[in-house]
Amino acid sequence: MLVGMGHHTTEHDDHHDHGDGLHEDLVRMASRRDALRIFGAGGAAGLLAALGASPAARAAAKVSSVVPTETAGPYPGDGSNGPDVLDDAGIVRHDIRRSFGSSRTLAGGVPLRVNLTVLKASADYAPLAGAAIYLWHADRLGRYSLYSSGVTDENYLRGIAKTNSSGTAWFTTIFPGCYSGRWPHIHFEVYRSVARATSDGPILKTSQIALPKSVAEKVYATSAYTGSASNLSRISLSSDNVFRDDKAIHQLATVTGSVARGFVANLTIGV
Repeated sequence: MLVGMGHHTTEHDDHHDHGDGLHEDLVRMASRRDALRIFGAGGAAGLLAALGASPAARAAAKVSSVVPTETAGPYPGDGSNGPDVLDDAGIVRHDIRRSFGSSRTLAGGVPLRVNLTVLKASADYAPLAGAAIYLWHADRLGRYSLYSSGVTDENYLRGIAKTNSSGTAWFTTIFPGCYSGRWPHIHFEVYRSVARATSDGPILKTSQIALPKSVAEKVYATSAYTGSASNLSRISLSSDNVFRDDKAIHQLATVTGSVARGFVANLTIGV
């Protein structure tokens, strides 16, 4: 059973955070160098954004207000409603597609990289470095690991990542399915550090990321996302019970890419 039922104090913020290390650094440096050489500074910016490059290589979205607080929903996996995985070994990771622990099940679907940049409102919206983002969402069939029938013994599509000097935490995941009654979305919680995220808070912000309809329609046209196209056709940002207050004006991600190559979602928020 993969369900954890309590938090334990973590001594260091990076106790669990192995990241991608040298490989990630080399890929990033090569990507930036090659893009500049081939396309020049102007053309490289767009290419790097599409590749999910570091925030320093792309212009940050303008943020002048705090992102709305939203419900964590019934499937948080943070101990507030049943299962708690935040203190489990393996939860701090960038790639959240596979379950960790006793199961290694891989959640299939169209690849999606999420770059979430956090700015501190009380510090003139400066990057919030060293914070932790806990991110989770439904699988391609609209199921939540730990909770939904058939996946209660899985913990895929959940993970914690640390924000870098630009305030950005990134995740490799899949495009979530659209289940009945909700717009396509991703949940997240912001903590001041990884240590606090893995030891019961406090939570700085709980909110959700909305995904663009035009992109969702392309993803849901594939056979892997059974039922999502029909569910999407019956919901709108105006009728969604989370986003309807302001049509997700502060929560709608910018998404680039394709079904064949995968997508990159970028969102900058103030907390």
